[in-house]
Amino acid sequence: MVNRFILNEVSYFGPGARKELPGVVARLGFKKALVVTDKGLMQFGVAKMVLDVMEEAGIPYEIFDDVKPNPNVTNVKQGIEACQRAGADFLVAIGGGSSMDTAKGIGIVVRNPEFSDIVSLEGVADTKNKSLPIIALPTTAGTAAETTINYVIIDEKRQAKMVCVDPNDIPCVAIIDAELMYSLPRSLTAATGMDAMTHAIEGLITKAAWELSDMFELKAIEMIYKYLPLAVNEPTNPVGRDGMAVAQYVAGMAFSNVGLGVDHGMAHPLSALFDVPHGVACAMLLPTVMRFNMPVSLDKYTDIAKAVGVYRDGMTGEEAAEAACHAIEELSALVGTNKRLSDLGITEADIPALADQAIADVCTPGNPRAVTREDIVRLYHEIL
Repeated sequence: MVNRFILNEVSYFGPGARKELPGVVARLGFKKALVVTDKGLMQFGVAKMVLDVMEEAGIPYEIFDDVKPNPNVTNVKQGIEACQRAGADFLVAIGGGSSMDTAKGIGIVVRNPEFSDIVSLEGVADTKNKSLPIIALPTTAGTAAETTINYVIIDEKRQAKMVCVDPNDIPCVAIIDAELMYSLPRSLTAATGMDAMTHAIEGLITKAAWELSDMFELKAIEMIYKYLPLAVNEPTNPVGRDGMAVAQYVAGMAFSNVGLGVDHGMAHPLSALFDVPHGVACAMLLPTVMRFNMPVSLDKYTDIAKAVGVYRDGMTGEEAAEAACHAIEELSALVGTNKRLSDLGITEADIPALADQAIADVCTPGNPRAVTREDIVRLYHEIL
C-alpha cells in the first residue's frame, strides 16, 4: 500500500509571528494582496494587528471582509470578483476556517477558471494549477485550514456542504500567531478547540490512518486535552493559547492526509441546514460517535487513554476505551460544548433530512466502523 503525505511549504509559530509577514512577502516577490477576512475581525481589531504590520512594511492591499461564518458559493464568487478588481497576486487570509476556506476557493478559481461555477470543486477536483498564493494567519485554534488540503463551501441551492479536497489549495505560508487568538470569546475558543480534538481523534481511527499520521494525532490529543481548558478559562494566558495554536496545526497535518469519519459527516449537514457553527456541531457529536466506534477501535482508544493520562495498568481494552470516551466527555462538559440538538432548535422531524446528507457526505466512508443511514438516525436521536 502506498501512503501519500502532503504538507505546506513554510510555517512560522509563536506569539508575534505575524511580524514575519513582510519578510515572507519580500522573499516571494509578491506585489499586492487581497486580504480575506470577516467584518467581526475588522470591527474588533484583530485583523488590524496584521494590517498594521503590512502598512508599516508598505505592502499594498485591498480588503474583502464579506466572509460568512459558513461561506457559500455566492460568497466565494464575490471574493473572486474582489480579487480580480484589486489586481492582487496573492491572498492574505485572516480568520478561522471560514476565511481560509473562502480564500482557498478564491485562489483555486482565479488560477483554474474552468471551475468558476464553484460547485464543480466538490470532492476531489481535477485542478491543474496551484492556487493563487495564500498566506494564512489563523485567529482560531481549531480548523487547521492553514495546513490542510481541504476546504468546505456551502452550495446554497442544494443546502449542502461541499467538502473540497485539492492539494493545489494548500497555503504556501502559514503564520500561527497565538496573539491573534487572545480576544476569541470563551464559547468560540471551546468550540474550535473541540473541533481540533475531533480532527485528532477521527484522524487517528479513520480507515486510512497509519504510523506517520498516528504520531501527529496522538500528540495533538495530548496537547489539546492539556491546553484547551487553560485557553478557555485564561484567554490571555500565552501558554494555553500557544499550546492550542500548535496542537490544532499538528492535528491538521495528519487528518488532511488520512481523512475523517462520521462525526464530520454528521456535523456538515447541521451547518448546511441549520447554520450550526462547525465546531459546535463536531463537539456535540464527539462522545456519542466515539462510543459508536469503540468496538472496532479498542487499541487506538487505549492509546488515547494513555495520551490523556487516564489509562491504568491492568485495564482491559474495553475499560481503557471507556476511560478514553469518558475523559473526552468530561472535557466537553468542562469547556461547555456538551449541547443537545434540541438546545439549537432542531427537532426529531429534522433528523431524516440530516441523515440523508450525512450518509452521502465525503467524510462518512472514512469511518472505521461501517455505518448505515439507520445508524446515523439513531446517533442523531442520541444527542437530540
